[in-house]
Amino acid sequence: MSTKSELLKLLESHRGEYLSGEELASRLGYSRTAVWKAMKSLRQEGYRILAVNNRGYALETDNDILSVEAVKMHLEHRNVFMQVEKEISSTNQYLKKKGIEENLPHGSFVAAEAQTEGKGRRGRTFYSPAGSGLYLSVLMRPKRTAQESLTLTAAAAVAVCRAVEEVCGVSLGIKWVNDLYLGERKVCGILTEAVTDFETGDIELVVVGIGLNLRMPAGGFPGELSEVAGAILGDDVYVDRNLLTAGIINYLLEEAEKEGIPEAYISRNIVPGRRVRVAYGTRVRSVEAEKILPDGRLLVKNEQGEEEILPCGDVSLNLH
Repeated sequence: MSTKSELLKLLESHRGEYLSGEELASRLGYSRTAVWKAMKSLRQEGYRILAVNNRGYALETDNDILSVEAVKMHLEHRNVFMQVEKEISSTNQYLKKKGIEENLPHGSFVAAEAQTEGKGRRGRTFYSPAGSGLYLSVLMRPKRTAQESLTLTAAAAVAVCRAVEEVCGVSLGIKWVNDLYLGERKVCGILTEAVTDFETGDIELVVVGIGLNLRMPAGGFPGELSEVAGAILGDDVYVDRNLLTAGIINYLLEEAEKEGIPEAYISRNIVPGRRVRVAYGTRVRSVEAEKILPDGRLLVKNEQGEEEILPCGDVSLNLH
């Protein structure tokens, strides 16, 4: 670990507390000059570090920069691969490739401040600007078949809801299959990508991608997104994104250990009782959503007034 990383870890563990230069150097085992150079580098990266004569240095309590050191402090499982980037093409794409090539362990993750090629469902892109969201991918090695992968998407949706409620104090609804809503606005998308063994049908690894809109981006959402996308927080509300990231990962690994679809996925779902448009394969249909079944499939009343079960699909709520 570099001097800078060790210094950041120490400052994060004492966030808001002052530590003298002498104490920092002594705890880290480096010279005060080396500590000062590392401090200067952290400040250049945007970390707000206070300096007061006769008191020392302190990382401000509302410092809002993602870092491995800060996320790791709150993780329950730490013996995994961890990476945080200012900008990346796609956290899912990167982690899936690295997971295959390096056989990364269950619970490994990549988080980013921004994505240039964020991935959404059905070949769409996910708008991922800097300064407004949290973009996270978690690698999992579940002992499940590809047919059971829906349970992981459901586990991720519940995990994000739990973490957001705990850290942000905001309660979200789930839209079957994999979006989270605040009111009538989409604030989170989840993309689950699996690598399977073609001979056995078992999943080798899964990458769960989570894109969470914390605040409105500068200038608002572009194009059609402006009609459907929203944000969880106001511009003046501070939330520790490192704590939120760790909370999502912790809850995801916990929920994924459970059998079947989480009850909270069903109880939080906002689709039942509404008329929706469902894109399934090449068909786009208008149906009445009735309920989420215990296995995660959607029971609907189709165009002929007959009950039908949909295993998956892309649901649009804005039908009038």
